[in-house]
Amino acid sequence: MIEARVELPLARFRLHVALRLGTGVTTLMGPSGSGKTSLLEVLAGLRRGARGRITLDDTVWLDSDAGVRMAPNARRVGYVPQDAGLFPHLTVRGNVLFGVRPDDVAAETAIDTLEIRPLLGRYPVSLSGGERQRVALARALATRPRLLLLDEPLASLDAALRGRVLPYLMRIRDEWRVPCLYVTHNVGEALAIAERLVLLREGVVESEGTPAELLSAPGVVREAQDGIENLLTGRVVAHDGGGGVTTVELTAGILVSIPLATERAVGSPLTLAVRAEDVLVSVEPLRGLSARNVYPARVTALEQTGADVTLRCAVGEPPAGSWLVRLTPAAVGALGIKPGSVVWLAVKSHSIRVV
Repeated sequence: MIEARVELPLARFRLHVALRLGTGVTTLMGPSGSGKTSLLEVLAGLRRGARGRITLDDTVWLDSDAGVRMAPNARRVGYVPQDAGLFPHLTVRGNVLFGVRPDDVAAETAIDTLEIRPLLGRYPVSLSGGERQRVALARALATRPRLLLLDEPLASLDAALRGRVLPYLMRIRDEWRVPCLYVTHNVGEALAIAERLVLLREGVVESEGTPAELLSAPGVVREAQDGIENLLTGRVVAHDGGGGVTTVELTAGILVSIPLATERAVGSPLTLAVRAEDVLVSVEPLRGLSARNVYPARVTALEQTGADVTLRCAVGEPPAGSWLVRLTPAAVGALGIKPGSVVWLAVKSHSIRVV
């Protein structure tokens, strides 16, 4: 457990934050210039002017009143900036092993977790943006970090590349179980990987809670205008070449048809993304519809998200998962949807993508 209560004078305001990080992922969101990167630098020990107290379990990293200020390298913090920060003169292997022993087990595990072994002999200039970020993540993990700080690691990537890298972040979360503070402006990323979400504004915590709880918070609404995605994990159960579809069983037991993906072996795991605005809603059972994926659901909550309304729906009978659906207020009113309403959700196969 990492506990921090820190202050740092900045140009326009004073950073004043109290934070507690467990072994999961905490997402840090807020407007540009709200102090997010400065907070990461304070935790990493890179801001000499910071005051307060930071502890990891029984180890004190910072106690300004007692004159304790642990050096950055002694804290063993893995820091991944937005631009990856790779050394251009080193190969991928050289970057990952920088500062660690060549035979270090953690480095080899990180290489396999991020699936970059085929890249080890290449130089950063020859890598795609997604590959560079995977190498940067592997380098951070190779140091056996006690805290992982990710400063918008996907922001410079286009939507397709973000979709390819995001599952690796989920894998790090599930397999490494290291406390992680993840800065992003993307609500879909927060919903996909984070257990907690902290909203920062002008150096202070405006609100915090689970990502789903804060969907209607003012600090999240603006970011949600770019779209909210449901990320669903499952495994391939069958391919139908004639029908042009692959069947995926979600971890909640729901079957989903997606465009044929024979490159994914039967039994292999995968993650699906469905935009909240691509889910159709009916208040009556659906028949004669071209959409192959239709599920009964119960609306558990409605959140105002900018000009739209986001429905939180418990899917299946009995409920086997939760989906987010985005509608206009006019559609919600016309359908008479409210918490507790029974609805049917429909998704076209081509509205589902594999990430």
